[in-house]
This record gives sequence, C-alpha cells and structure tokens, in this order.
Amino acid sequence: MPRPMQRSRPANRPGQSRGGRRGQLEAFERRAEAATATATRAAEAGPIELPSVVSVADLAGILGVPVTQVIKALFTNGTVATINQALDYDTAAVVATDLGFEVREQGTATTAPAAPVSAPTAEPAADTATTPVAPVQEQAEEDASLLEPRPPVVTIMGHVDHGKTSLLDVIRNARVAAGEAGGITQHIGAYQVEVDGSLITFLDTPGHEAFTAMRARGAHVTDIAVIVVAADDGVMPQTREAIDHARAANVPIIVAINKIDLESANPDRVKQELAELNVVVTEYGGNIEAIPVSARTHQGIDTLLETIQLVAEAEVEPKANPHRPATGAVIEARMDKTRGAVATLLVQQGTLHVGDLIVAGTVQGRLKALFDDRGRRVKDAPPSFPVEVLGLSGVPAAGDPFSVVADERTARTMIEAALAASQRDGETELSIEAVFARIRSGAIKELNLIVKADVQGSVEPITSSLEKLGDQTETRAKVIHSGLGNVNVNDVNLADASKAMIIAFNVRIEADAKRAAELQGVSIREYNVIYTLVEDVEQMLTGMLEPRFEEVVHGHAEVRQAIKAGRRTVAGCIVTDGVIHRRDRVRCQRDGQKIWEGGIASLRRFKDDVNEVRDGFECGIILDGFDDIAEGDVLEMYSTERV
Repeated sequence: MPRPMQRSRPANRPGQSRGGRRGQLEAFERRAEAATATATRAAEAGPIELPSVVSVADLAGILGVPVTQVIKALFTNGTVATINQALDYDTAAVVATDLGFEVREQGTATTAPAAPVSAPTAEPAADTATTPVAPVQEQAEEDASLLEPRPPVVTIMGHVDHGKTSLLDVIRNARVAAGEAGGITQHIGAYQVEVDGSLITFLDTPGHEAFTAMRARGAHVTDIAVIVVAADDGVMPQTREAIDHARAANVPIIVAINKIDLESANPDRVKQELAELNVVVTEYGGNIEAIPVSARTHQGIDTLLETIQLVAEAEVEPKANPHRPATGAVIEARMDKTRGAVATLLVQQGTLHVGDLIVAGTVQGRLKALFDDRGRRVKDAPPSFPVEVLGLSGVPAAGDPFSVVADERTARTMIEAALAASQRDGETELSIEAVFARIRSGAIKELNLIVKADVQGSVEPITSSLEKLGDQTETRAKVIHSGLGNVNVNDVNLADASKAMIIAFNVRIEADAKRAAELQGVSIREYNVIYTLVEDVEQMLTGMLEPRFEEVVHGHAEVRQAIKAGRRTVAGCIVTDGVIHRRDRVRCQRDGQKIWEGGIASLRRFKDDVNEVRDGFECGIILDGFDDIAEGDVLEMYSTERV
C-alpha cells in the first residue's frame, strides 16, 4: 500500500530550533532581560510623578515599559483594561509599584507634612532609613526598655440619636481637615487628630455592637471608651448597654454630655442617672470625668480632647515597641472593583512597611501600598496608626488579628492553624462542662453572667441575689450586664467576648441569637422561677450542678392501616405534623390514652429504609416490641435532650 503523502516541514524561523526548546529558552531569556532592564530603570529613575488620571498607554510611556507589561500587571491585580482605558492614580500607583517603581502624585510634596514623632514616614522619601526590626516572632512580653509612648485609641459609644456620629464628625473636621485644601479624601474606619502636638486615634465605628463584635474576635484595640449621653434625653437603654460593654472590656470611661446648647438640656439629671448605674462623676466624688459638649456649637470639644489625653496619661499610659514586626487588628475591609481587597488595619505593636508579608485572619498578602486617613501614600505605619492597605489575597473580617510573617511557608502554616481554630472555637469553651472544669481547676474565680428579664422588678432581685453568692464560695458570680427584653445577638456577642453565660428569665431567645449562640458556643439558660435560677448558679459555682433534660416532641403520625407482615405488624401511617426520625422514642396513644411507649424498629417509605419522614408524607413503621396496632392510633415521636 502506498505511503500517505507528508507535508514538508517549513524552515525554522530565526531563533527557533526543532521541537521549540531552543525558542522557548530564548523567549525566557528575553523576558528575563526585559524584567532586569525594567528593574534597572526603576532603580535609576527615582520617584516618578503620576497624574491623577492616566491612560494605560501613557502610563507605559511614563514608566518606559511595554504596554503589554502594564496590561498584564493590571490583570494580575484583577483589572481587565484596554490600551486607551483611563486609570485613577491609586490603580496606576499599584501597577507602577508592582513593576518596581517608586511613585508620587503630581503636585504633592516628596515628604508628608510635619507631624509628631509617632506619625508615619511618607512613602516617596526613598532615602529615609528603615529602622531594623526584630525577627518575625510573637513575644510573650515586650522588653520594657523597648517600649515607647503611642497615641491612645478611643471608641465612642452611646444611645442612638444622642450624637455619636455628629461628635465624631466635629472632631474630624475641626482637627484633621484644618489647613488642608482638599479635606478628608476618604473614609477608612479610623483616623487621628492632633492635640497640642500629640495624636489621638479614633475608631470611626461608633456603637457598642461593633466594639463588642471586635472584642469577640480577639481585637482588644480600645484604650478609652467615650460614652455619649444627650443632656435633654438622659440615660437610655443603649446607654446602659454601652456602659456595661465598656466595663466588660475593662477600659476607662469618659462621659460626654452632648446637646447642652438645647433649652431642655439638664446635665445634672444625667449625672444623677449615671450615679444610679455606679458611674459616679468627679463632681459627685467619683473618678469618671463628665464633659459638657455640643456637636452643633463645638462647645467643649477641646476640653473633651484634652481630657482624653489626661486619662490616657494617668490611667492607660499607652506604650508599644515600634522596633519589631507589626501586629494589630483589622478595623474594616471591603472588595473594591478596581483595587481588589482593601483593608483598614490598626497597628498595635511594631511598624508596618510597604512590602511586608502579613497574615490577617485567614488571608495573606504582600502589602503593595499604604494610605493614611487623608488618602496620602505612606511608607510605614507605627503603633496606633490606622492605615488602609492594598495587596491582600482576600477580604478579612473586622476584628481579625494580623501580623507580619517572614515567608510564605509561615503564612500558610498560620492560616491553616487559624482555620482549624475557627472550627474548634466555641464548641466547648463556654459549655456548662467547660465552666465546671475551669471552676474545679481554679482557672476562674468569677463566673460572668448576663441577665435578661421581662420586667425591671425581676432584674433587680435576680442581680442582687446572684452577686451575694460571692460571699459563700471562693468563686463568685459577676453580673456584667442586665437588661429587659428578649435575648438578642448583641447579648450573645457580649457573652462571647467576655466568656459569660446568659440567664434568660421569662423572656424568649430570638432566632438569630439562638443561631449565633450555637455557632459561638455561648450557653443560654432559661428560667421562670427565681429560686431555681439562684440555686442553679450557686451549684454551678461549686461545680455540682446536675445536667437538666427536657422532652422535645418532634411530630405525630396517624395509623391509617395495620398490615400483618409475618409475625410483625406494620403501621401504615401519615405524618400529621412535624418530622419523625428513626431514632425517636414513640408514645402510642389510643382514644387519648397512652397504651405503649418505646422505640422504632423500622421506618420505611415504600421499600426504602429512611432516617426521617416529614409532614404530609406516608410511611410504614414497625415498633420495637409492640404489634397491637389499630387503625386510628396516634404515634407521638419525641426525644429527651439535655439543656
């Protein structure tokens, strides 16, 4: 048979050998040479000025690199762009940084404006020496000789409509934007103000819910809590909650009595109501400062800021070691469609630098750019400095801790450990058994409790009775928060953050709170008799409380037909309500009377064995050891569960 005709192989193009191996090697060498040339140009160019808006083609021309290289860098950062597409400064700066260039925006100075010693160094100052840091490792305790003063971190809390946000806005606009033509260019969840040459950091996440949610995730970032109370409204339920949350966090409290410019303002009534909550201001012989302020007229703002400084110096003495790898917490994070994952970090120890590899919760990334609260690019961030970062692989959760690590391997190990811990976290930590074990071992001397009741007449005797138990046992009960109404998610978050147990007296547990409690491992105990409640807590303190069980009815099935199958009788049933399970216990009722109680030997749908049958479906049931089934019998399915 003749051989098939073969096409002649074309001559090799210049630089390409047969099989393509030589061509691949030469292409690789060309790419390596191009990368080396780009790096050399970047090193020789120094800081490059970029306009606020630039096209992809113009950016390539400014950097002196091929357009394809810029498009590839954009694609790597999650942006698909064409040659004529316009880029904002931030996006262009990220691309230039990835390619090894140092950039600044046109019209800005090379260095940041003069700031106190703890302010960060502006990124364009390439000749600024970086302070050497210690090896990447967690230190149990910092060497006292390495600690330096840092700005205090302040959270503002209080009742809704009492002026928390207005007060923050006044402080920001009066202190941060002063002297700046553009004012605040972005909102990053935290900012710093300057008072007499010193800095104060404010978390712009007002409300005790966010404060406690961060604590629940391990972020203990606040040094001072400012409780805002309206002078015309007085202490309200959320004011009480905010005070309890601040006390649970064990941070100093300053009271800002807002809206004193109103005719109906009555600051003395506010101070009296605070005294009833054991928040005694200095005028009444206590140690808590109460500052009259007005967010509308700006009255008292300077005094409030000065008081924060005084309390920080006298009670907090905030210090940190800036000469080590940075650690801190995530304040907030989001996914930006042009810049990718953007997170606001608050540095607590060490100094954060551009190029650091960090792990934040379960995500990692090498930082490509840092921005302060005024949108300026900075090169580093010292302790207590809030900074917005680019370069993370995903969006971390608010409150996640972050730390600088040495290499990718360490980062992967930490992320795996964090994922494993999140699966274990809360499963048994706050269970009754865990509390007993900690009490017996002497690990805890206080049992933190949150009491929710239906009326104020129940809250007071319950709280007083529980706190008296401390006189009779070595371990005492401490009510960290009490209030009226159903158990909600805020109560669960506070319990999680404070390792507390929730006591629900004659109130419901809201559905989302029940789910959160199960997820976080928070124990909630329900009562309707005060004596039983107090007795249980007393036994709990001595580690002697016996577990309680209650019966839970899952559903009912009506027998429609009794079918003989050899020596056994199959009950042909229809489920009238609920869900019946193969593992359930059964009560067989005839004419309203119980005639038998036991288990299920077989549960089938048609010919298939099943584990459960839902409302409205038919099934066949063989009872374990009982065959005297009759049409019309009702089978009640239940289980006994520990509560």
